[in-house]
Parts: sequence; C-alpha cells; structure tokens
Amino acid sequence: MRSIKTVAFIGLGVMGYPMAGHLAKQGLTTRVYNRTASKAEAWANAFGGTAHATPAEAAKGADLVLVCVGNDDDVRQVTTGSDGALSTMDSGSYLVDHTTASADLALELEAACRERGVAFIDAPVSGGQQGAENGALTIMCGGEQAHFDAVAPLLNHYARAVTLMGPASSGQLTKMVNQICIAGLVQGLAEGLHFAEQAGLDQHQVIDVISKGAAGSWQMENRHTTMIANEYNHGFAVDWMRKDLGICLEQARRLNATLPVTALVDQFYADIQRMDGGRWDTSSLLKRLRKPE
Repeated sequence: MRSIKTVAFIGLGVMGYPMAGHLAKQGLTTRVYNRTASKAEAWANAFGGTAHATPAEAAKGADLVLVCVGNDDDVRQVTTGSDGALSTMDSGSYLVDHTTASADLALELEAACRERGVAFIDAPVSGGQQGAENGALTIMCGGEQAHFDAVAPLLNHYARAVTLMGPASSGQLTKMVNQICIAGLVQGLAEGLHFAEQAGLDQHQVIDVISKGAAGSWQMENRHTTMIANEYNHGFAVDWMRKDLGICLEQARRLNATLPVTALVDQFYADIQRMDGGRWDTSSLLKRLRKPE
C-alpha cells in the first residue's frame, strides 16, 4: 500500500481551508489549489504549504489528492477537466472527494480513477465550519476497504468519525440521509421556538428544559441561541442546503422513496431565498415564520 507523505487539497472554502490546515500541521507536505488564487496564497503563508495555479499542478507528485468544492460540475472541472487533478496523478495514488455531490458523480469518478490506476473514495462530511476548524467532522465514505484503510488515518486529522459505508457512492447516499434528517429537525426547532414566542414563554428556559429530554438534538444545542436572537450570518448556507436537498429529492425519485417533509422544507428554503437569505444559515427557517420586524 502506497505511503502517503505528500497531499494536495483542492478547494479552500470555509471547510477546505481549515481541513487542509490540519494536514499541514501534521507535517505532511501540502500543496493547495483554490479558484481564487489569493486565498491559496494566504493559506500557504499561514500553514507553510505551497499554492499552485491549477489542480493539475497541485496534484502532480501527490500521494493523496483531496477535493472539497461546490457541486458536481465544480468537481468535474477540478478532477477530469483539462487542467484537472487526474491529468497528472500517478498510478497508485488516491483521490478523495469531500464535496457533497450526487451518487452518479461518485460512480463516474470511480470509473475515471480506475482507468488511471488511481484509488477513489467519495467522502462527504458533516459538522460544518465549526467541525472543520475543530477537527471534529463526521466523514461517511464509499469505496474499497483497502483504499479506505490507506486514507482513513489522514482523514482522522480533521474528523471525529470516519466510516466506510460500502462501495463507491455509499458515502454520498449516506450524506443524503444526513441532510434529509437535518431538514426536518431544523423546521421542527423553528416551529417550536415560534410557538414558544407566540405563547409568551421564555424561549431560552423552554430549550433548557426540553433539550434534556427526547426533543434534544445537535441543532437545538448549537443553533437555538442565535435563532432566538435572529442571527443567521454563520454556519451552512441556505443556497448550499437547497443544492443538497435537490440531490436528495432527485435520488429519491429514482429509488421510489417518499420524502414529503424534505420536499416541503426545500420549498420553505426557497422562501428564504426569496427573502434574499440565500447566504443565511439553514436555521433561518425561523425568520420565515416570524412577523416582519
């Protein structure tokens, strides 16, 4: 199994920037690429790695290439595009895609990698910017066991849990389940807080009580305070959540799975976008329920 000493990280958004930083802090030779070159330069100055002009340049000579970009098309551009990472990756190296993308893309990339002798793992993450910064992400993976065993120790540098869910695309399918569950939870929390407010209850006291029982959740613990304060300029953006839920709903149609709550919450997020809240955190569902201030 190939020893991993040099890594390339492609995509330095709010997630990728700290994730790549954790790898550099472990003493790995880390090469980075970002569409906005100035951000890659800033990262290199902060962490001591090197910034590169194209994904292909960053990936050349790397034992492991990690990708964390926006959507399916972005992933294709930085992997199989004309200056994509796969054009320079060596046989026997590894490609890990942390982007939340479609199951179809995972299978497409797995086939493209196999042709080049590159091992592929689809590995979407959960935990948001805070989890990335604290090295506490949950990573759900799809791929072959031997390939997973080779890259998991590296992924553990920014994760609290790294799990192989099955063959290629299993990671993306599991992330869909994650987003389906979150959508319903956030809407339920928004409605509960709205109800408490309309009833004249102390919302903080209500949460303090019910969070200790069956209603408790990560969303309740980490988002209720900012929701009550009507603060949404943090966390995972509504625009990205709608992208993810679109993937979920499309896959559900193929699987003949029924997701009525997910479809409804997706439309509530569309309402938030119409309120110019596309960059607000997903917990902004409460703002939709409140009377205009």
